[in-house]
Amino acid sequence: MQFTQIIRVLDELNAKLVVLLCHHNADPDAICSSYAFAGLLKRLKPELEVEIGASQGISRLSKHLLKFLPINVCLQPNVEKADVIVLLDTNTIQQLNNLAEKIKDSKAPLIVIDHHAAHPETEKIAKVCITNEEVSSTCEMVYTFFKEMNIKPNENEAKAMFLGIAFDTRHFILANSSTLKAIAELIDAGVNAQETLPLLSLPMDFSERVARLKACRRAKLYKIGEWIIALSHVSAYQASAARAIMELGAHVAVVAGQKNESVEISLRCTREFHKKTGIHLGRDIAKPLGEFLHGMGGGHASAAGVNGVGDVEAGLKRCLRLLKEKLSNQ
Repeated sequence: MQFTQIIRVLDELNAKLVVLLCHHNADPDAICSSYAFAGLLKRLKPELEVEIGASQGISRLSKHLLKFLPINVCLQPNVEKADVIVLLDTNTIQQLNNLAEKIKDSKAPLIVIDHHAAHPETEKIAKVCITNEEVSSTCEMVYTFFKEMNIKPNENEAKAMFLGIAFDTRHFILANSSTLKAIAELIDAGVNAQETLPLLSLPMDFSERVARLKACRRAKLYKIGEWIIALSHVSAYQASAARAIMELGAHVAVVAGQKNESVEISLRCTREFHKKTGIHLGRDIAKPLGEFLHGMGGGHASAAGVNGVGDVEAGLKRCLRLLKEKLSNQ
């Protein structure tokens, strides 16, 4: 009974304000899981004030979804006044950027809900840490909380969780049987799949198109065994560029970007690469790469990200070295 652990913490503190926090540039899974989780808390504790905050804003797609869902995101959440702080779809406080120090200074207990591998440093400071890499998304985890408490989500909550799951499974390509069962139940709760799914499609703007094309033009290709590894760099849209390079034929795409001293790196690989090699991009590549860059890295088996300090060239070289080391042990 995982959700009851959370309720126990709220009861022990007689909590009045709970602040839910998402990672920087929060994606639809982060935003939608926070919204549904807030709804569940309010259903059980109507007197509770619940605030959703995102470090340094939300993604362009998430902003688009706010037109169709009544989600209020605070860019300056009241972390200092919070009785309890909950991280959703966020496994390290470093992913909170400017809010990280406030979390460290806060006396409020920290609760983590995430479908990524738990980070050791986060486990040390968290009062409750609920993580499960076997589920598709944080939205799917939140849906299990609804089922645990025998509460049916309302139409907007169901739509939000449907969208978060669809986003993180790449429109159900990565869905397993439990995910598809959850989707069927959310549709039964009132989601019109044919109308809702297209909300995740945005027309690509000019700057994203240019970033993708530049990344492809700059890509350096390496053949390691049967695998094609592509490394590139652009100043923005690294994740989109990595997906584009993979769609062109790379088994692994790594795209870095630099803003002043900060380095951001997005990593993507095919399901075939992960299945045959057993390499988990978040755990095996992004995590040690983040440590090398004096920052943090993590993510899924086939999609991960790194934030750190240094330069693009050094980050990409280290990433290639890590991949070579892992592949040489096959």
